[in-house]
Amino acid sequence: MKRKRWVYPGILAAALLAALPGHAQTSVSLTPLRQGFETAWARQPEQRAAALRRDAAAAGLRAAQRWTPETAALDLAARTDRWHRNDGTREYEAAVSVPLWSPGERAKSQAVAQSLAQAADALLDAAQWRVAEEVRETYWAHQRARIEQEVAQQRRASAEGIARDVLRRVAAGDLARADAHQAQAALALADSMLAEAAVAEAQTAQAWAALTGQAPAGAAPAGETCLHEALPEPLPADAPPAAHPLLHDLQARVDVARRQQDLAGAQMRANPEVLLGTTRERDARGERYAQSINVGVRIPLGRSSASEARLANAGADLLEAQSQLALETERIGARIAAARRRVELLTQADSAARRRATLASESRGFFDKAFRLGESDLPTRLRVELEAFEAERQAARSRLEVGAAISQLRQALGLLPQ
Repeated sequence: MKRKRWVYPGILAAALLAALPGHAQTSVSLTPLRQGFETAWARQPEQRAAALRRDAAAAGLRAAQRWTPETAALDLAARTDRWHRNDGTREYEAAVSVPLWSPGERAKSQAVAQSLAQAADALLDAAQWRVAEEVRETYWAHQRARIEQEVAQQRRASAEGIARDVLRRVAAGDLARADAHQAQAALALADSMLAEAAVAEAQTAQAWAALTGQAPAGAAPAGETCLHEALPEPLPADAPPAAHPLLHDLQARVDVARRQQDLAGAQMRANPEVLLGTTRERDARGERYAQSINVGVRIPLGRSSASEARLANAGADLLEAQSQLALETERIGARIAAARRRVELLTQADSAARRRATLASESRGFFDKAFRLGESDLPTRLRVELEAFEAERQAARSRLEVGAAISQLRQALGLLPQ
């Protein structure tokens, strides 16, 4: 008989787990946090515009690889004396002007185009990282509210059981009506806390749905306990700070600013041009047209004020990007250290909270038995019950906070949800 009592709960638990949605695919399906991130990222404007940004970067690179900085221009001109003397003077000229790269301008333009393409990818990675931070915060806020609701539901069920037992004993004459009032007051307090927890859970669930476009994973119908348990992310190993998406984005901006400064230095003058054309003319009516070939070069002299302004702006952009990179590198290093320390401390707190919950549960059993035997009064029973539920609540929250701290550490390291 003892063997059967232990076997049946195991079979029942296995059947319950198998009945949970998606349990059979746990090893191959995405975690709720990862799935929430994927759906939230698919809704972001940056993700939808990513393909167009890549096309723009590719077009800029193709433009920098051309043989001329701008397209050729066709010049057409005609000269005649028809409107004043009308001696038959005619002249027709057609020429093509082709702009040329300034020395070093083509190579530097290609470098700028390549850095802009890399910056577009880095900007997308940084946008993913920011969305991941919002998803993590929303996910763990909902998990905290869900835990509070579950604990409140358990507390309400326990208070209802105590109140029912007290009413039965009052009717039998074992307890006074004042004890019934205390039990009913404790039940009313449990109802109030459950209502507040339900409101908080609904608000965080709505925030998750607004961010991801889907209901929270494992959401339970109203009035029922949620069977889904928050799955913590794996504890990360050390990652080099340079791999952080934000630092990658800022470094890409520094590279773009530096190469734009180099390009601005090569564009201090307007581009030279080569002109190739032909002229067909006659001096008087009756003469034969003469044909000639024209070849020319246009070389700008001096620097323009606009080019000097571009060079100054490029230098300012470079200095700003370098300063921002240094500042964020320091901030991220401090954030990683703080996140690691938080994981360590919360892990210790979780261990202590579990020990407290175990002791409180055992004490609750002792006092519940003493109260049923009439060896303890109701106020003591209610106080022990409250302490036990506070210990269970703290233990549940501490487990959750460890998972949230690991997510914060992964976020500080620049890792996406898993």
